Amino acid sequence: MSSPTKVTFPSFTLSISGELYAPAAGSPDRKGAAVVVSHPMTGVKEQTAADYARALSSAGFYALTFDAGYQGESTGEPRGLEDPRQRVEDNKAAVTYLTRLHGKVDPERIGVLGICASGGYSSHAAQSDARIKALATVSAACVGRMTRNGGLYEANDKESPEAIAGALKAAGDWRTAHANDPKAQAPRMFETEASAVPEEAPSFFKAAAAYYGSRRGHHVRSDQRVPPSSYDLMIGYDSFQLPHLIAPRPLLMIAGAEAETLHFSRGAVEAAKEPKELFVIRGKNHFDLYDDLAESAPKLIAFYAKALAH
Repeated sequence: MSSPTKVTFPSFTLSISGELYAPAAGSPDRKGAAVVVSHPMTGVKEQTAADYARALSSAGFYALTFDAGYQGESTGEPRGLEDPRQRVEDNKAAVTYLTRLHGKVDPERIGVLGICASGGYSSHAAQSDARIKALATVSAACVGRMTRNGGLYEANDKESPEAIAGALKAAGDWRTAHANDPKAQAPRMFETEASAVPEEAPSFFKAAAAYYGSRRGHHVRSDQRVPPSSYDLMIGYDSFQLPHLIAPRPLLMIAGAEAETLHFSRGAVEAAKEPKELFVIRGKNHFDLYDDLAESAPKLIAFYAKALAH
């Protein structure tokens, strides 16, 4: 397979760095169908997003990966900032970029694939951007609910005044401290060394270290550092507030049966309108599906083939 082409495109005031994967030689004719592939929180385009993009391009689709604003090779300060509104706009800006590829991409055949937090961001984007003709997610999560509820688990699926107060204090303290010391380093969202994760830590963080701290997902530009000023940006955000607005465009949400985040996909699909599908993969956790594409990739290829290239 040939290497992807480096591209850039604007998103609000930032310059987004992307990679465009062309349909592989000898692959099926998908009539100019293309898929934006959006990476997880703390990730970069070269990790799981690239794995899915290669699978899609091998099956005849154009696939566009990109680094979110403030992250990877894209511009924006402070580095590592997780701004939900910027992230939603990045997805829409990626669609805009694809619409300009005249003679290659059919603007009426563009879909989006969001992974982890981007499963939430891409859902929000699809709710308000009719150019997205099909939406799929893998291990979707909502950073807003995570912040307001104090965790990713179904048991934390209720708003917590203590979690909100703690997040806002952390954000405020960081803004003040960073103003006095702009070179201060943000804390890590995930440890990348398994030995650094406490034995009593939730399984989610152990699985994160197993992915980001190993050859599976390690990348020099993915250092897991997230400025706490991100938290007050997340407090008022909700990925899955209006999922019914995606219809009549098709929705597919894929999640592992053992994923701590499965409830996000289940709830979003329940609230959405047809056509919709929740595809649960037995024996897999949240991070397993980042690089184990054995079941997810064929499902996605079939989904986009029907939704975009029929």
